Amino acid sequence: MGKDKECTTYATGAALLLDSLVQEGVEVLFGYPGGAVLPIYDALINCSIKHILPRHEQTAVHAADAFARVSGKVGVCLATSGPGATNLVTGIANAYMDSIPIVVLTGQVPTNLLGTDSFQEVDIAGITLPITKHSYIVKDPRQIPRIVKEAFHIASTGRPGPVLIDLPKDVLSATDVVPDSSELHLKSYKYFSKGNAGQIEEAARVIAQSQRPVLYAGGGVVTAGASEILQEVAEGANLPVVTTLMGIGSMPTSHPNVLGMVGMHGTITANYAVDDCDLLIAVGVRFDDRVTSGLGHRFATKAKIIHIDIDPAEISKVVRTNVPIVGNAKLVLEELLPRLTPPTISTWWDQIHLWQEEKPKVTDPTVLNPQVIIETLGEVAGKDDIVATDVGQHQMWAAQSFPVPGARQFITSGGLGTMGFGLPAAIGSQVAAPNATVFLVTGDGSFQMSIQELATAVQYKLPVKIILMNNGVLGMVRQLQKVFCDERYNQIQLSANPDFIKIADAYGIHGIRVTEVSQVRDALLEAIHHPGPVLMDFVISEDEVVYPMVPPGKALTEMLGR
Repeated sequence: MGKDKECTTYATGAALLLDSLVQEGVEVLFGYPGGAVLPIYDALINCSIKHILPRHEQTAVHAADAFARVSGKVGVCLATSGPGATNLVTGIANAYMDSIPIVVLTGQVPTNLLGTDSFQEVDIAGITLPITKHSYIVKDPRQIPRIVKEAFHIASTGRPGPVLIDLPKDVLSATDVVPDSSELHLKSYKYFSKGNAGQIEEAARVIAQSQRPVLYAGGGVVTAGASEILQEVAEGANLPVVTTLMGIGSMPTSHPNVLGMVGMHGTITANYAVDDCDLLIAVGVRFDDRVTSGLGHRFATKAKIIHIDIDPAEISKVVRTNVPIVGNAKLVLEELLPRLTPPTISTWWDQIHLWQEEKPKVTDPTVLNPQVIIETLGEVAGKDDIVATDVGQHQMWAAQSFPVPGARQFITSGGLGTMGFGLPAAIGSQVAAPNATVFLVTGDGSFQMSIQELATAVQYKLPVKIILMNNGVLGMVRQLQKVFCDERYNQIQLSANPDFIKIADAYGIHGIRVTEVSQVRDALLEAIHHPGPVLMDFVISEDEVVYPMVPPGKALTEMLGR
């Protein structure tokens, strides 16, 4: 392994670590310093890798996560030992649930102090065992190149996910390090790429014979870079398409074949279509309970299931699969496309068009409401722009109403549903796509979980545009208490909210308050044309709800708000 002329020599293990990262193509590192990782920060002074300093370790991992989602590369974050490492746990779990490739670097106490409960010692590899694809505790600095290469390979192949490398301080401080070979030693690590040819043939036969098919696309389509071939399959067989939350953007949401998101807050048309279909072609999905209501046995009961997924553990885990195909979504669809015979489904499309005429309940469009805000955003945003969200009602309004042009342009926390994800995700997205306009859609509850990252946006001149849905409550919890607790509201009032415009001003950020529907378009255009970050405070009613809504344990057709 040769030295990179822009990095330090291998005078220390830390220098070797950074050179190994450079060899893997790492250009950006999101990190927070501390005693155990001082050797890394000392070596960074002479390294080409750009470092982004957030204001909390959890936001560092969220930013790295979003960087990976937007760029398609492996995101990298760094924290010191003890509380620095444990502060990463939520972000690691978030990436694991959404199958996002990140490499997490943590500092650790010296090897001779491991197991002695020394200052800031935690077993971070043990703590994160259930939420990582693999973990390493480096005991020999000479092995750093191999471990880094393996970590990136594991994180980015098969079903992607987080890999953790725990780095004792004496390993980082070791001097005159002569690295061992960086060749991979992963004999037990296996993953599938190409699907079984016979099963693909069977899938083509079943599709040709179907009368009411639905193509169901998830995050695995985005991860595999399968969006273009998915669209070719949908158009070639004239298939209606529904998506998961993570699958939004796998085809342009404005495409006539796209019926919208399916599930708890899915569209009426998507939910009815999945419930009534006779064939469900699931690509890169895991049939999570936000879609199935936890009722795999009552989900799409009239349908045969074709399930295409790179993770064999997902096949038949939740719903019975008739045609299982384990493999990379892009490669499988490329094999499927030339074998397709379009089914005769004009009657099915007639029924779908009738469902599309049924609209969910919405509030008065003459007053300031979330739908107007998001729809107007869709009208003024560019085709290359990115929307990141936090978690809550605003997330669902964005998922339902924003016209996402393509893959990697809708960045949200899916499986873990992490409040506070949004602002660091917007920051990571902007770092990954510096020429795009990045919008953050957030709520006053989620926003205050990572509000300190306004400083990061300012420090690194990241012009994110923040759309704050300010209703003074924890809106999604309030909605659930309204529906399931007979309006017995408890602990959802954010009555001590600050003046967010003053907060923005304190950070040197341009602020715009919007209280009337007539102000929405002008505020968005003003934010877009402003050269730096902007906070737009949209004051909406606490009574706004997300419809339609499938209550937990109910079938997709049992929607509230129809």
